[in-house]
Amino acid sequence: QVQLVESGGGLVQAGGSLRLSCAASGSIFSINAMGWYRQAPGKQRELVAAITGGGSTNYADSVKGRFTISRDNAKNTVYLQMNSLKPEDTAVYYCRADAVVADEMGDYWGQGTQVTVSS
Repeated sequence: QVQLVESGGGLVQAGGSLRLSCAASGSIFSINAMGWYRQAPGKQRELVAAITGGGSTNYADSVKGRFTISRDNAKNTVYLQMNSLKPEDTAVYYCRADAVVADEMGDYWGQGTQVTVSS
């Protein structure tokens, strides 16, 4: 129904930057909120940033001022610009979308992309 494909992860030194992308495809009528979550080894998955269809954003306190979420509604794509990266940002980053497919709202996730920040 809906596929989310993330890209842009990798290995970066502390203080560096990465830009994640997540493209949604499939039988999508509309997408409401989109967001990025992350899960570090031994920890629960946590919200990093979210953006509504209208462009309102929400960030975890730990990334405020360093990360920026944006979206291109025409491309069904959400981005996460990550600056001033820290070793504690190391995690698998997952994209999520609340999408309407065949008149039903669903919760969809990507497969995840690894971000590793070395000290």
